Amino acid sequence: MTAEDAHPWSQQARLRDGTDVVIRPCQTIPRGDIEKAYAELSPTSRYHRFLAVVPRLTEAMLHHLIDEIDGVNHVALVMVRLPERGPESVVGIGRIIRYPHDPTCADIAVTIRDEWQGRGAATALLGALVQHRPDGVTTIATPVARDNPAALAMLRRLGEFRASPAGRNILDVTVSLT
Repeated sequence: MTAEDAHPWSQQARLRDGTDVVIRPCQTIPRGDIEKAYAELSPTSRYHRFLAVVPRLTEAMLHHLIDEIDGVNHVALVMVRLPERGPESVVGIGRIIRYPHDPTCADIAVTIRDEWQGRGAATALLGALVQHRPDGVTTIATPVARDNPAALAMLRRLGEFRASPAGRNILDVTVSLT
C-alpha cells in the first residue's frame, strides 16, 4: 500500500501572503529531485532540518525519507503551488513518524524552501500533519534547534508544550496534542 492509497485526499490552504497552495500525501519523488531540492536549501535551513551540518543526503537518509513512507506510521505530506500553466512548484514537505517504542508518540519535521519561508507555509503544513497523524498518536517528541524560534512558536501552538536542554543549541520538545 502506498501513502496515496492510505490517504487519498488533498486540501487547499491560503498562506499569509494570499498564495493558494495544495497539501496532499507525498507522492513518490525521484531521489535526484530530493537531492537537488536539499542542495538548494540554505546552510541554516539544512542545519535546522537535521540539527547537524549535512552537506548532502546519504543513501540511508534518502531511504528513510522516501522508501519508508507507508501512510500509516510514517506520513509524509507535500505542499505545492499550482500555477495556471506549467508544472507545479513544491513549497515544502513535512513528515510525522510514529516511534516504534511508543505508539502514542511521534517525531515531526517540516522543511520549507527558503524563498517560501515566513509566509505561513510551515504552519499550514504542520497543522495538516497533526490532522493526518498516525492513529493513536497523542504526543509529539522532537528535537529542535534553540535558535529556531519559528519552529518553537509553531510547536507551542499545537498543545501543552515542554522543552528541555538536550545538548549544545538543541532542545527536546514534547507537545501533548489537544
